[in-house]
Amino acid sequence: MSWHLGSLCAFDLETSGVDVEQDRIVTAAVIPIHRGTPPAPRTWLANPGIDIPDEATDVHGISTEHARTHGRPAADVIEEITEALADQVGRGVPIIGHNIGGYDLTLLDRECRRHGLKTLTDRHPDGQIWPVIDTAVLDKVVLPFRRRVSEKQGARQLITLAAVYGLRWDEADAHGCEYDALQAARVAWRIGRLAHSPREEWPDHIRAERTALFHQLAGLDLETLHHRQIAWAKSQAAGLEKHFRKTDPAAVVDGSWPLRPWETPS
Repeated sequence: MSWHLGSLCAFDLETSGVDVEQDRIVTAAVIPIHRGTPPAPRTWLANPGIDIPDEATDVHGISTEHARTHGRPAADVIEEITEALADQVGRGVPIIGHNIGGYDLTLLDRECRRHGLKTLTDRHPDGQIWPVIDTAVLDKVVLPFRRRVSEKQGARQLITLAAVYGLRWDEADAHGCEYDALQAARVAWRIGRLAHSPREEWPDHIRAERTALFHQLAGLDLETLHHRQIAWAKSQAAGLEKHFRKTDPAAVVDGSWPLRPWETPS
C-alpha cells in the first residue's frame, strides 16, 4: 500500500513561542485517522508554567490567564501527548504534521526532558522516532520553486499549501492545533494522490508549475519515505543556509530531521 493510503496520526502544537529549546506547549492535538471512520481527535490545554507572550496569544488565542485558569498541569499533559503518539508509532502509524520535524517533535522532546519524562524516542522499540511524514519537507520536494505570496505570507506556510493543493482555509479556525493538524493531513493526502496520478489529470495550476516532481513520491512505502525525508530535509537546510549566508556569513540552518539532537547542558 502506498504511504498516503493507510492510517495516519495528525499532530500539532500551539506554544509560547518558536524557540524549541526554551518555549512551552500550550495546546496540542493528536488525531488518529483511519480510512472509513471519522477522525478521533484528542486535544489538550496546558498551564505551561510561564507567561505566554502577547505575540503568541495573537496567533493561537490562548492567554496566560486562560491557560492558568483552565489548563492542566504541564507534566500531565506532556505525558499524555507523548504516550498517545507512542501508541500510534508503535502500531506503525506515521505521525504527520507541517514542519513537524523541525519544530513540534523537537519541542515535545525538550518538554519531556524538562519534566523528567520518557521521551518519544525512549518509548519507541527501535529507540528512534519513525515513521514521520512532514508536509513542509514533501512540498519542497514536489514543488521546489515558489515565491512568497505576500510580505506577510510565506511560500511554505500551511495556509499557502492549503491554497496550492485546493483546500478551503477558514481563518477563524486556523492556528488551532486540531484544525492545523487535520489540514496538514489533507495536504499530505493530496500530495500523495498527485504523485500517483497521471500528469494530464493534475489541476491546471499544478501542471503549469515550472518543475513539478511528484513522481519522486510514487510507490514508496513508509520506511523508504521516512528515510528519504531525512536526506531531503538535510539538503533543503543546506540550500537555505547557503541563501542566508549571502547576507549573513555566520548563518546556520539545522537540517536534522525528524528531531534536532539534544545537547546536554554544560
